[in-house]
Amino acid sequence: MLDLTRTVRFCLNDPDDHPVGARHNAFSAWPAMRGLGRYYELAVTCRGDADAVTGYFLNITHIDQAVREHALPYLERLVGDGGHTAAVPMGALLRRLLEVLGPPLHDTIIALTLVLSPRYRLGVETHDMHHAMLRQQYEFSAAHRLHVESLSDEENRRVFGKCNNPSGHGHNYQLEVAVRVPIDPQGRCLEVEALDALVDDAVVRKLDHKHLNVDVPVFAKLNPSVENIAMVIHGMLKERVGELDAELVEVSVWETGKTVCTYRGE
Repeated sequence: MLDLTRTVRFCLNDPDDHPVGARHNAFSAWPAMRGLGRYYELAVTCRGDADAVTGYFLNITHIDQAVREHALPYLERLVGDGGHTAAVPMGALLRRLLEVLGPPLHDTIIALTLVLSPRYRLGVETHDMHHAMLRQQYEFSAAHRLHVESLSDEENRRVFGKCNNPSGHGHNYQLEVAVRVPIDPQGRCLEVEALDALVDDAVVRKLDHKHLNVDVPVFAKLNPSVENIAMVIHGMLKERVGELDAELVEVSVWETGKTVCTYRGE
């Protein structure tokens, strides 16, 4: 059994301004942006078995076609309805997208994620239509020194290299918080602003522009590696997200653009 995910990029413009030209899935999206519009990505995950001859489970062009012929018109109507998209219950929107995409994809779809901004994603899975997965990203800048007191200075330099610099060094950290949130009977789910405020209070204000080893008590004896930072942030959020009637699923911390650590709890 395979899970195949296809991301379809598109722009929502005036629904009466139908695009012309060949359809494609360029990185810049189709339909393309015309004047001022709205850019989205929809990641569609389908599950099935590969054909023994072709090796295909599902032709990805069929996913592209399904999104553009069934999901796109629905979203265009929402945007074109006086522009009052802020009032759209997002949980209901995700459920509706699953409904319209199911038949053209032969009911193989198991999940979808709507990328609403470069850092904010909202998804739903067919096996749990009463919850949505909300992912939002944040950033903070902090200094740290990788050093373990039980090791000799020579061992610390050997293990941590330049990251053992006595004066420390800094990173612009990127943090992604994923929470599972209920969809209420009206199709609404947690607004991202509420999560933003909680993460800012529980995490960012405590870590931003700090020297972790010196200014954050938990790291006084705990080496502030990206692994430990992810686990500490998870602990800072695990109980607090309950205030939002949400469940913490995972925390991911990027130390650099090439290094990310994800922690999901014990």
